[in-house]
Amino acid sequence: MSFVSESPPILDVDLPAFEQGDEAKRRAVVEGTMRSLATGFVYVRHDLSEDLLDDAYGRLVNFFALPLERKNSYSVPDANGQTGYTGLLVETAAISDVPDWKEMLNWSAPVPEGHPLRRRFPHRYGNPVLPDEDLPGTTDVLMALHEVTLELQRRVLRILAVGLGVHENYFDVMLRDGAALTRALHYPSMDAAPGNEHVWAAEHGDINLVTALPRATAPGLQVKVDGEWLDATPPDGCVIVNTGIMLDHITNGVIPPGIHRVVANGPGERHSVVQFCHPTPWTMLAPIPTCVTAENPLRYPIISASDRLEQVIWEINMTESGRLS
Repeated sequence: MSFVSESPPILDVDLPAFEQGDEAKRRAVVEGTMRSLATGFVYVRHDLSEDLLDDAYGRLVNFFALPLERKNSYSVPDANGQTGYTGLLVETAAISDVPDWKEMLNWSAPVPEGHPLRRRFPHRYGNPVLPDEDLPGTTDVLMALHEVTLELQRRVLRILAVGLGVHENYFDVMLRDGAALTRALHYPSMDAAPGNEHVWAAEHGDINLVTALPRATAPGLQVKVDGEWLDATPPDGCVIVNTGIMLDHITNGVIPPGIHRVVANGPGERHSVVQFCHPTPWTMLAPIPTCVTAENPLRYPIISASDRLEQVIWEINMTESGRLS
């Protein structure tokens, strides 16, 4: 199984058409998605509530405008960027030695007390640390955004499953109590950066299965295709979806990770929300049989999702004793 050799532009596909259309419409969505993912990106027409997006983004803009002392009160020790607030100049792309000029607020869905995932991964499955003390009602809004975005990604992965020749619900199993992480990002004006060497976010690929970006307040996201940087400019009503390192592993390289960066084009700031769709940490990442052929021999050994994530968290300097400490 492979893509056409010529890299296509990023295409937009209609998720409701896949779910509600006839066989020809479903096939067209699958083919368009798989073709677009040669870039690691696809634009997906969505049905998310615009009112919910407006409410969530408004609250997040207000959060990042708080004094640093208040934002730091929502930091979680040893969270490694998985829960609560992370300040400027911390996360660093794996290929870079210069930290990104961004700050973040992270949250995910908890599991019940006593659940083995909560015992083993407390910062990924504990209660979210969100700014209700300063912005009352924020947890309800942001958790609602988390849930609907995760459901959207689950639906998108069903398109990929069909395209890969496995059961449509193949990914549903590994998303049961998965460790999906939602992250709000504030990229301040580059005029305030401490040096010319910093960028909003240096070139990188995400670790997870897929990532959804419902909206951003300013341009800046760029996609690397055949060594060239292209601006990501989705049509109105579309979510940007990009592929991650874990999906590359599961598909034996058939679907590559979407390599991207975020760069400023002017003096303004940028806000965005992304959700990283992770499998349950105890999922074993093993290439699926349909992606292993004589033309595409087995290239990746089996590794657990939690171990692969820990590798990347260290590489991007998000641990207390990261590679740049």
